[in-house]
Amino acid sequence: MAAFAPTTHASAFRAALPGGGRLLGLDLGTKTIGTALCDAGWSFASPAPLIRRAKFSKDKAALGELIGKQAVQGIVLGLPLNLDGSESPRSQSTRAFARNLAELELPILLWDERWSTVAAERTLIEQDASRARRAERIDSVAAAIILQAAIDALVQL
Repeated sequence: MAAFAPTTHASAFRAALPGGGRLLGLDLGTKTIGTALCDAGWSFASPAPLIRRAKFSKDKAALGELIGKQAVQGIVLGLPLNLDGSESPRSQSTRAFARNLAELELPILLWDERWSTVAAERTLIEQDASRARRAERIDSVAAAIILQAAIDALVQL
C-alpha cells in the first residue's frame, strides 16, 4: 500500500479512494480524541468511542485497532483554524499528528472544524443530555459533525 501525505484538498482525498469505503472522523483534543465512522457509501456519520490521549504510540495503536475492526479506508481529521481561516499553533500540532498518522498508510483529509464543537454542544442540548453526558460525548459528536461535512462535500465531487 502506498504512503499518503495528509491533504486539505477534498478532490485529492477522493481520488485516493475511487471505491469509497468507510471513513474515520477525528476531533483531536489535548486529552481525548473524538471518533466517528461513516458507512461505505458516505451517506451518514455517527459518533464512535472516545479515545483517551496518551503517548502518540498508544494513540496510534488505539486508532489502528479501530481502523482494523471497522475496515476503515480513509481518515478525516478536524483542522482547528482561527475564525478568520488562518492557522494557529493548534493547527500546526494537528498537522504534525496527521503526518505521524501517515504511518497507517491511509489517505488523510484535514477538514476545517470551525464551529463543530458549538454544533455538537447544540445537538447534545437538543437531545436533553445532562452536563456530564455532554462532556463525555461532545468530542465524538464533534467528530461526527466534521466527518458528515466532509462526506457531504466528497459525494458532490
